[in-house]
Amino acid sequence: MGTRFVKSLLNKHFDTNGIDILEVRAGRQWEHIDVYVEVNTNQGNYLIVIEDKTFTRNSVGQLERYLVCGENWCRQYNAQLCCVYVKTGSESQKKLTAIRKKGFEPFTRGEFIEILDHFPENNSDILTDFRSRLHQLQRAHDAFLTKPIGKWNNECWIGFYQFLEREMGIVDWDLVNPPGGGQFWNAVLNWEYWHGFPVYLQIEQGKLCFKISHVDSEIEDYGRSEIRNKWHRVILSAATDQQIKAIRKPDRFGTGDYMTCAMVDRHNWLGKTDEFFDAAVVVERLRHYKFFLKSLLTVSR
Repeated sequence: MGTRFVKSLLNKHFDTNGIDILEVRAGRQWEHIDVYVEVNTNQGNYLIVIEDKTFTRNSVGQLERYLVCGENWCRQYNAQLCCVYVKTGSESQKKLTAIRKKGFEPFTRGEFIEILDHFPENNSDILTDFRSRLHQLQRAHDAFLTKPIGKWNNECWIGFYQFLEREMGIVDWDLVNPPGGGQFWNAVLNWEYWHGFPVYLQIEQGKLCFKISHVDSEIEDYGRSEIRNKWHRVILSAATDQQIKAIRKPDRFGTGDYMTCAMVDRHNWLGKTDEFFDAAVVVERLRHYKFFLKSLLTVSR
């Protein structure tokens, strides 16, 4: 199992066909790096730098510093560098892409499970517990497929957003902490521009919101309330013309950097409280609303 694991890490950067591992030396907290692994093989030496994350994220500049430390060590000891970002929790594809750009390849929970399941019988309580924990996490994130929509918890929403990443592609998903409290998991489905202002669809752990961003625009001749109201009127007018009754005015308007101008209630795009998730129907509805928003981009202010 150990040999398979080390080869799986090396394979993130190198072709491991024909490589025989002769010796492995591992340590922790060298230059604040979580785990470092010196690997001696029949085809040369390697240094694996592992950043180990569960549900937390890397700090600014952290991975870049680790990469430089690894590169310096490899030059000194004639080795090849392999940087891996081990993530047993969940992270959006946008953030994992940013990790790759910093020289670290993600190693996911699913890849861990694949290795552990290949060796189901072992004499280690630690490995058995670890394998059980990872399967428990995976089941929690997959539960959106089997739980009634009204009983979805945070893990269900994360699993659902990951499903959307695979099935239709989205911009990003993340945990939001509004100034007034009441954090929630959101997903940004698209990012378009209406006369210089970013406009997009965002799922707010239930509501499907038509949003406009004031802070990301370079146009300063409109105040927040003014541009919010203009985009609201464009959406509602088009929805009326096209007889899309599910699009409505939000319960209240805000004046923040990212403002909701119209919305669709959960039962009108995802399903009712006692219903179960229907993948084909939901994806089709979301694509319909994305197409509707895109059709408004040329409407005048």
